[in-house]
Amino acid sequence: MVEKLQRIREKINIILFDSKEIVLQTLRIITLFLMVFVVGGVVFFYGFPKTEASIHFNMVLVRSSLVYFLARYIILLFYDFHPAAFIRERWLEGIVLTIFFVDAVAPIFFDDLLFFQDLKNFVKNHSLLVFQLYFLLISIWELRRTAPSIGNINIGPAKLLALSFIILILGGTGLLMLPEMTYNNNLGFLDALFTATSASCVTGLTVVDTGTFFTFKGQVIIMILIQLGGINIISFAAFFAIMSKQMGGLKYQSILKDLLSAEQLSDTRSLLRNILKWTIYIEVVGSILLYFSWDNIPFATKGDKIFSSIFHSISAFNNGGFSLFSDNLYQIGVQNMISFQLVISILIITGGIGFFVLQDIFGVKKIWERFRFRWKEFRVMTRISVRMTIILLLLGTVVFFFLEQGTTLQGKGLGDQLITAFFQSVSTRTAGFNTVEISLLSTPVLMFFMLLMFIGAGSGSTGGGIKISTFAIAIKASISTIRGKHYVEFFKRTIPNSIVNRAYSIILFALSVISTSIFLLSIAEPDIDFMKLVFEEVSAFATVGLSTGITAELSSFSKTIIISSMFIGRVGVLSIAMILSHRVVSRNYQYANESVMVG
Repeated sequence: MVEKLQRIREKINIILFDSKEIVLQTLRIITLFLMVFVVGGVVFFYGFPKTEASIHFNMVLVRSSLVYFLARYIILLFYDFHPAAFIRERWLEGIVLTIFFVDAVAPIFFDDLLFFQDLKNFVKNHSLLVFQLYFLLISIWELRRTAPSIGNINIGPAKLLALSFIILILGGTGLLMLPEMTYNNNLGFLDALFTATSASCVTGLTVVDTGTFFTFKGQVIIMILIQLGGINIISFAAFFAIMSKQMGGLKYQSILKDLLSAEQLSDTRSLLRNILKWTIYIEVVGSILLYFSWDNIPFATKGDKIFSSIFHSISAFNNGGFSLFSDNLYQIGVQNMISFQLVISILIITGGIGFFVLQDIFGVKKIWERFRFRWKEFRVMTRISVRMTIILLLLGTVVFFFLEQGTTLQGKGLGDQLITAFFQSVSTRTAGFNTVEISLLSTPVLMFFMLLMFIGAGSGSTGGGIKISTFAIAIKASISTIRGKHYVEFFKRTIPNSIVNRAYSIILFALSVISTSIFLLSIAEPDIDFMKLVFEEVSAFATVGLSTGITAELSSFSKTIIISSMFIGRVGVLSIAMILSHRVVSRNYQYANESVMVG
């Protein structure tokens, strides 16, 4: 019987073979146009005021698309040479379409097929939302399957990284300008672009009050931009390609192998999966802890409290610096919540130290290896990141504590002073939250904070700046040069000269961008204090988000400069590192030496 069915199946495959490619190509084209059309309909539905006509149109649109996907699934199953493998590979799509089919057909034959009355009522009252979720799952599945073709785009990984951020920013700009995203519907293009760039580049600088200007939908868009912008290792398109099981991601796996210092090519997929796992675990735990840390903060509903916890957890872990409070965390009542500040600090530190440092320290496999092989130590990268993080946090705390006694810390108890100093030291390097009025800080503290912002977070993290490993290598290289040593050493390991040169290049690039931007800002804003302009620019380039309160006062030209600085600070340094990581084909020759005076 089985052999007979197999012979029948082989005959069908032979008959269908000639038309298979044409049918599959036609389905791919229809699917692409349909997904774009339906996504546009969903955006219109949620971005503009709802009417009976729009609700009915979206219902018909989404349900019709699901009917198409069901028909397409059956056609693909029919054309596939291995139906069982097809069903196993597309299990998620099969489950979603089965649920849709049962929900659509069951009432015709079995009025009480849905045994749980609450579920039945939910589907009845929120049918459009349910169908949109169906479509979202199928769209994600399609994106995952088509992502490997991105590997065929011949524009280079650095350009692809920049392009992905541009698409994210422009998409966020368009969404934030929709009427349903703001209360007053008066967000101009430049302010929307500024907000989308600040969120995507996880900076935190704002020209409008996030908590009162944007509706719940607008705040959700900002939160999504922060989340997507926090995963900064490679472009989102390449990220999907690598996460795919197809071979199209090998090109980017080799790039990630060098960028992430993976031991093997196969490690890149596990590294990216670990990034996703760490992000989800930490943000979920952070949201729960924040939920129980709102001491005396009144919320209108429990839903507002939950959303605020999730929003601040994502913003803190991704070092976004966005807050739903009008005065950031300087809000009365918030600035004195010690447990809240400690949770935010931990989220900032874990997000800013780097995913791969977290994996090296807390990864189960790494812990087991160190337990079995006592001689096995943490990686040099991990030890540099941890030690430099501790040193910078302590320095920032001490400097703030002693220099702000007569101003922002005046009137506080010793414990509150230490907590405030520590929190601001943590936030200044990467995140951009503030529990004090930044405009009241003394000039020495502002200068020291600019240094902390410039150094930034750890490599491979959600934070910005030139990265602490870059700073540490540059300092160690300078000391080695002064002492007459030919090599840079960390923990009995020699750092290659190519990495030392890369560190110097990144620092020079960063200083060049910051200096040029400050020069242009000083021309465009002659009435604003120069120190405030410098602080704003360093904060923008380092994607920190602290401000002395001048952001909303800037002219359109100055806002454009700040937008460019945020974008370059987020994408440019990484892109340069990726470009420099390519091996250069060179000839085995060297010109004669010539002495040149320096210093």
